[in-house]
Amino acid sequence: MDRRQCDSSAERFEAYLNEISSVLGHAARIGPLKDYCSGLLLPVERKSVEPMAAVTAPERVAAQHQSLLHFVGAGGWSDDRVLAKVRELVLPQIERHGAVEAWIIDGEPE
Repeated sequence: MDRRQCDSSAERFEAYLNEISSVLGHAARIGPLKDYCSGLLLPVERKSVEPMAAVTAPERVAAQHQSLLHFVGAGGWSDDRVLAKVRELVLPQIERHGAVEAWIIDGEPE
């Protein structure tokens, strides 16, 4: 992937998270959402808040760990609103070449 594609991907990811942020209900949830989603995409062995905190905020791991735990466990947003926003953003992209006929979900290789 060349630099333009990386920039474009980063910009699209940022725009996507900004759209999701619009339904979180409070501005203080935006930073943790972005950190959590970024952590899910980073190459860490375990996708739990502890290793994600270490890579998303290495200068303040303990505080980031607490922030991510609070975001995930007691975030206070509406799951229905977030899922509806995700569906609104993602489904048109999935169906841009035609209706979905089947979902194939493949686990990690053994």
